[in-house]
This record gives sequence, C-alpha cells and structure tokens, in this order.
Amino acid sequence: MRLDEPSWWYGGADDMRQRALLPLSRIYGWLAERRYLRHTPYRSRLPVICVGNFTAGGTGKTPLSLFIARHLIARGERPVFLTRGYGGRETGPVWVQNGPAAARKFGDEPLLLSAVAPTLVSRDRRAGIIAIEHHSEAPSVVIMDDGLQNASLAKDLSIALVDGKRGIGNGEVIPAGPLRAPIDFQLGIVDAIIVRDPPDSGSDNSVLGILRQGFPGPVLTAHIVPAGDTAWIAKTPLLAFSGIANPRRFYRLLEKLGGTLADVVSFADHHQFTAADATKLLATARKSGAQLVTTEKDFARLSGSTALSELAAQTRVLPIEVKISEKELGRLDSLIEAALKGSSRRHRPPPATPA
Repeated sequence: MRLDEPSWWYGGADDMRQRALLPLSRIYGWLAERRYLRHTPYRSRLPVICVGNFTAGGTGKTPLSLFIARHLIARGERPVFLTRGYGGRETGPVWVQNGPAAARKFGDEPLLLSAVAPTLVSRDRRAGIIAIEHHSEAPSVVIMDDGLQNASLAKDLSIALVDGKRGIGNGEVIPAGPLRAPIDFQLGIVDAIIVRDPPDSGSDNSVLGILRQGFPGPVLTAHIVPAGDTAWIAKTPLLAFSGIANPRRFYRLLEKLGGTLADVVSFADHHQFTAADATKLLATARKSGAQLVTTEKDFARLSGSTALSELAAQTRVLPIEVKISEKELGRLDSLIEAALKGSSRRHRPPPATPA
C-alpha cells in the first residue's frame, strides 16, 4: 500500500483523525496477519536475506541492502537482488537493464541496486526467485529488498530497519498510523533489527532503548552518512528538490553539512518528473542563483526529455551510504554467516547409504 504519510502519524499527541481511523486500522492489521499466515512459503535452494521495515515510507532500506551486497561480495559471494520495483511499469520477472527510460520501466531503487549486483524485478516474489535460481551466472545468495510482510518466500534472515528518530510513529496500523501490520506480530517475524541514526543520548525511552529491552533478538545500530566529497555543499546557496518518502531528512542532512537552502521543492514518493517540473526547477534556480541538488534516487528519474536531461546536467547529487561500527558489523556478519550455513545444510545432499 503506497501513500503519502500524514504528518500526524509522527506527531506524538493524540489526534482525532487517528481515533476516527482506528476501526479501519484494526481491520487492515487483521487482514495483514491473515494474509501472511495463510501462505505456505516457497523455500528456495538459495539463502534469502530480507531487508524490510515495520512502517510505510522510507527508512533507508536500499542503502542497507547495498551495504549488505557489498559485504557479501567482499566475502566472495555472488548476491542477486530481488525487488518489487515500486514506481516502475514492469511486473516481471525481468532483469534490470539501464537505459534512457529505465527508471520509468523498472523504478528508481532497482537502478541503484543493479549498479552493485544483478537485480530482478518481480511483483510475484515466488516467480522472481525461481527465475533467479535459473540465472546463468549462478548466484549464491538473494537479497530481498523490502518484502518483510510478504509470506510467499521463506527467508533465512529477516532484518527490519527502524528510523532512530521517528521510530514506529504513533504505534498504529495503516491508515491510523504508519505500521504495515501490528507491531507485536511483526516483531515475531524478524530475526534482527537495525536502528538507523539513533539519538546520541542512548536513553532507555528512545526507540533503540525500547527495542533492546523488548525484542529478544539482536538490535544493532547503523548510520546513514554522505559518500564522497561534500565540500561543495557549503560553497553556494542550494535549491534542493526530492520525491522520496521523507524528503525532510534529505534537507536536514544538507544543512548539517553546512548547506544554505535557498529553497526546497518536495514531490510525492517515486514522483515521475516531467518536462514541466524540469523547466520550473531550472527557472527557479536561475532566478535565485542557487545550485540544484537532489538524491541519488531522484536523479535516477531525470531522463526522458530534453528538459529533464538539462535538469540532470545542472543538478548535483548527494550520495549516501551506510556506516556500521566494527563491533556491530561483526554481529551482522554472524547473522549472515548463520543464514548462509543454514541454507547450505538444508540443501546438502543426503549421505550415501552404506552398501
């Protein structure tokens, strides 16, 4: 279910809209649980690592998926991404290929994933993983980007990513809150939780403290940091534009890096930029003398017309990446190792019967 998140989901105070929508939330949550429990999941011969979140909207799943893929490659593994391809036209199963209309065809996130490892888009996850199993390059592990609440596939490791500042919002299920299913149910289907950018205080009342007290599995921490040179950000006024789930996080990061925001322009999540959008953004930047800047996900969608190509040429990108401490990385590596070994044991040929 894709929707623009209401601000009152994370407002903290009781809201009349939340109260009015609670009956629908109870139904939605019950249906989410039933849909999950009635499936008999397909068990792949390949290990499956799922990176998801408890809530609607963005928490940074794609950067974490990329981090895990690079870590697996460093271990000598051959990862493949399986993704639904939000924002794209393809239903799949289809392998992502770059090109002028690739973002409209596959979605922006699959394009970022495919720069690191082969990526397959499939709305039907079972059909997708069967296609991966027959891939000629013989992948050794599948990273499922999103799909925590999808029960069509058995997972060897399920990781939920939680925003350390926003947590789970008001704790209610869609549409009264941001949760995709009741939180108690979701905690029961994950093996580990990673809290991104937790508050420095480490208070027991923070989402990190609460999860570490109430979740029996590992609760790790990670940070989203800029990648590469960022000195240019402080040198000129910026016109920041973005069509992601939580653009305010992007704007705050620019300011934290010393940027002065002359203006910000926000679009809906996965917005398909038009020539009119490009013309307006270019005109605004010229008038204010500001440098256009956007996210990697947004930049992937800047193609398809002369105006969009011009916008892309005049826009700078702020790349980001996941950073995990050595201690936390060791714990994550142990989880990955267990998932790889567990899958290997399941599919090991039985010992020969003595003659």
